[in-house]
Amino acid sequence: MMKSIVVGVGSLILIVAMIGGFVGYHFLHTKPSDNPTEVVFEIPQGKSFQKVAKELEDARLIQNANLFSWYARLKAQGNKMKVGEYALRRDMSPSEVLAVIISGKSIGHEFTISEGLNMFEIAELYESEAYGKREDFLNLCKDKELITSLLGESHESLEGYLYPETYQLTKFTTTKELVVSMIRKFQEVYKEVAARNKMKNLSKHQIVTLASIIEKETGAPEERSLISSIFHNRLAKGMLLQTDPTIIYGLAEASGKTVYKIGRENLLKPTRYNTYVIKGLPPGPIANPAITMLKLLKCPS
Repeated sequence: MMKSIVVGVGSLILIVAMIGGFVGYHFLHTKPSDNPTEVVFEIPQGKSFQKVAKELEDARLIQNANLFSWYARLKAQGNKMKVGEYALRRDMSPSEVLAVIISGKSIGHEFTISEGLNMFEIAELYESEAYGKREDFLNLCKDKELITSLLGESHESLEGYLYPETYQLTKFTTTKELVVSMIRKFQEVYKEVAARNKMKNLSKHQIVTLASIIEKETGAPEERSLISSIFHNRLAKGMLLQTDPTIIYGLAEASGKTVYKIGRENLLKPTRYNTYVIKGLPPGPIANPAITMLKLLKCPS
């Protein structure tokens, strides 16, 4: 009698296992649809895998949230899910869906910063393209602790070091992550420039400052060498640089936003950046120069 019960229980367990195996196999190899339509699926910070699985089911990207969670645990990948905005399709298998949401490869959006923009202009562009708030960007650019940690130097702001480039952002890229990327790109570029060092009379910060002034002075590449020579000569002779972009930046620093028109009254109004009034270079950069400008000045290491 006991033997019959054991055999019966064993047979039942075997049948359940076979059914479970069949259900699992069918789930893993059956796509929710043959429709290749792309669906943008978001995974925000703090959401559990179970909730994400249920949302995937509701979006008809998988057929069964419980089986999907079980599969992820079985693969030891449930805790590898990454925050992001992902492109999924309804004709993807569960294993393909899982591979995407643990990859961290979010949908990318291009954020292009043109050569010679100052931090106020970049902040305005950042907000206008709906990546984040202007004030958050500017506050980070003036964060003393962040400046020192990134540059290893103490400056009033990150102006001059926000390298102009096209950056790939995701919906969940933070303002700080963008700023850090820009500074790291500057440091990468500057290493190449520093290797060609020919000038020792100006510090790195002064070189970036002078490059930013020339960048703002003209948009014509063929004029930059001549302007660079003129400014070098004026500095060597102790003359005033007398360049309008420094006046404009002084007004921007005072108001917190870029001013594009100046009048005669501004020429003699003293600011730390007014090179019609102060001799030599202003206290810091007035824009963010590109590698072409930095190479032109043959920066020191």
